[in-house]
Amino acid sequence: MTTAIQNVENYLGSFTDFEKTASGRELPWLRTLRAEAFARFCETGFPTTHDEDWRFTNVSTIARAQFALEGKLASVNASELKKWRMEAAVAELVFVDGQFVRELSVMGNLADSISALSLKEEITNPGTFLEAHLGRYLNIQRDPFSAMNTAFAEDGAFVHVGRGTVLEAPIHLLFVSTTADAPRMVHPRNLLIFEKESQATVIEEYVSLGGGTVLCNSATELVAEENAAVSHYMIEREHVEAFNISTLRIQQDRNANVSSHSLLLGGGLVRNNVHPVLAGEGGECLINGLFVGDGKQHLDNYMHVEHAAPHCSSRQFYNGILDGHSHGVFHGRIVVHKDAQKTDAKQTNRNLLLSDDAQIDTKPQLEIYADDVKCTHGATIGQIEENALFYLRSRGIDEVSARRFLLRAFAGECVDRMKPGPAREHAENLIHDHILAVANHLPAKPKTKGKQTKRRLEEVK
Repeated sequence: MTTAIQNVENYLGSFTDFEKTASGRELPWLRTLRAEAFARFCETGFPTTHDEDWRFTNVSTIARAQFALEGKLASVNASELKKWRMEAAVAELVFVDGQFVRELSVMGNLADSISALSLKEEITNPGTFLEAHLGRYLNIQRDPFSAMNTAFAEDGAFVHVGRGTVLEAPIHLLFVSTTADAPRMVHPRNLLIFEKESQATVIEEYVSLGGGTVLCNSATELVAEENAAVSHYMIEREHVEAFNISTLRIQQDRNANVSSHSLLLGGGLVRNNVHPVLAGEGGECLINGLFVGDGKQHLDNYMHVEHAAPHCSSRQFYNGILDGHSHGVFHGRIVVHKDAQKTDAKQTNRNLLLSDDAQIDTKPQLEIYADDVKCTHGATIGQIEENALFYLRSRGIDEVSARRFLLRAFAGECVDRMKPGPAREHAENLIHDHILAVANHLPAKPKTKGKQTKRRLEEVK
């Protein structure tokens, strides 16, 4: 028995206790969904670097730890959340250690055609949408963490936007982790449904109020029906001891337009999975992201785009900035199925390494089974351009300011792809503050001697 599978046995007791008290345990379909997911998790165990999807990310630290579910809700004051609030949001749902806290949330004045509430509340009073969608898209066979999340799925956000409804302001989902005296795990599960011709923006943000060993293993299923236009933001800025595994599974219908924006600024070991399936003709998908690492952070981005219908287009743009001993990963797969003729797909990954010890593994990948497509991919790895730096210095700009200017321009490419509005302003402010901190502690002159920065570039055509 391998260590990865053996350690799964540590969760058997947690799951047995969870089944006895979990909301919705009286619903046969939900009980079966959880049981089958846990069985799959036990069958596969935690992934290892021998698995192709995880070859650049070692999760043995997670596998060895004995994480427990938090039974008691930590006390959090509204004043402690002030710096994380988003006043421009039409509604703000707050989750503390994975549990919805209504008194800390701002529900807003939502139209009757909009629902924004706790998934646990929806499970307690299930409507027609829950059974039809929850767990119907996430691939628990391929990803052990998705299986684990489904097994322990109970709370998170349920958002439903009715047909033709247009939301001008975003819905903010704020997930807060508190200080952990012992290893703790939370499994937020979000279900976001956007009916035909609706337009909306959802921000999913993960922050920390304290330290300790916390595993946040979240999963979001996003359904965009015909002609819907949806923007989804995933913002991760937890403390550097945190483990964050997130999965966004997007199901797109005919002519649906979905934009996914990921911003990874914190965490110790972070894995960001984005899996759109363009299942309806004429769909468009933008996958846009920025990851900024320092110290010993490990930031892994795994993109799996499936073109399952003809006349669809997708764009992937991910920029990485890595300093210290940080390690970044970009693994992008574009799969064009046999019937997806006239596919137009592009994938680009650009990276800046600010130290000799920073490392990036980038693997752009195409799998094409149709014969009438237009697909391109590529990746670049470099350092701050010395000629550009010299030009700015020659104009009287000091070196720190010049580096800050160039880093902001590089990160700004991510911002430029966001739709103008409160969500973009929120992301832009976070990027600005983070880049400012990075630029301020860069050495006056980059290292030029010794072992060259370790980096690998692998392209699979």
